[in-house]
Amino acid sequence: VERLERVTRERFLRDIYPRRKPVVLTGLELGTCTTKWTIDYLSQAEGSKEVKIHVSTVPQMDFLSKNFVYRTLPFDVFVRRAAEVKHKEYFLAEDEKYYLRSVGEDVRKDIADIRKQFPILAEDVHIPEYFEKKQFFSSVFRISSAGLQLWTHYDVMDNFLIQVTGKKRVVLYSPRDAPYLYLSGTKSEVLDVDNPDLEKYPLFVKAKRYQCVLEAGDVLFIPALWFHNVISEEFGVALNVFWKHLPAESYDKTDTYGNKDPMAASRAIQILDRALKTLEELPEEYRDFYARRMVLRIQEKAYRNDYG
Repeated sequence: VERLERVTRERFLRDIYPRRKPVVLTGLELGTCTTKWTIDYLSQAEGSKEVKIHVSTVPQMDFLSKNFVYRTLPFDVFVRRAAEVKHKEYFLAEDEKYYLRSVGEDVRKDIADIRKQFPILAEDVHIPEYFEKKQFFSSVFRISSAGLQLWTHYDVMDNFLIQVTGKKRVVLYSPRDAPYLYLSGTKSEVLDVDNPDLEKYPLFVKAKRYQCVLEAGDVLFIPALWFHNVISEEFGVALNVFWKHLPAESYDKTDTYGNKDPMAASRAIQILDRALKTLEELPEEYRDFYARRMVLRIQEKAYRNDYG
């Protein structure tokens, strides 16, 4: 993934944004958070308010099999535990991993916004607003233990992943490679992208891998629909900022996480499911023939032919 230094908003919008490819932006003005956010400072800044966290006994978290549990801890206790490798106090195991993804007060109705959930910390952050104010969707505060790996998934909005402290490795795949990623909804079943089980996932070798390492102060632009798998190489704090780059009415109003498919896409998939159900009324030979014709029609009408 390309790294570019001190990119202005104008240059980003003119030269980088239209290309729809991930890029690491370095040297941006992010505020005092990059120097201030030590473990001690984080612990005392937001005190003992309760936070809901993921706790996992294995480094690779799997959203599909749910190999983690949700627990609640006071924020200051959580920060200290997440920074440790071995714990004196723990829920499942002394080397368990922790992950916080901030959410709104009412998860069903409210989006994550650092200014509301962590107002004191929010004052230390200068978010690069390379989008219009009205496009802002959410700012998600994230803290993870060293070694924790998040499942491969895509989001339906463009976003910046701002690495405030610590170090992350991010592996990305183009939306074009979706057929090779064994999807279940927005998530890939291939957890271990470094050592995939190719007997189980033989097509995965066809997916072109992009990779970058984010150091403290780096900002990764992740365009909507690009798959990403994030490994925290060190205990670290990050902030994701999502914005609506499609017209506001394209998005599902009930989506507080920013990962529900656009309304038109959801409707199209429902219609396709109904069409496939209708095909079942035919004998197998006919079903196969008309299904292939439908695939050709989709390719002809909806595929882009200018992909690099």
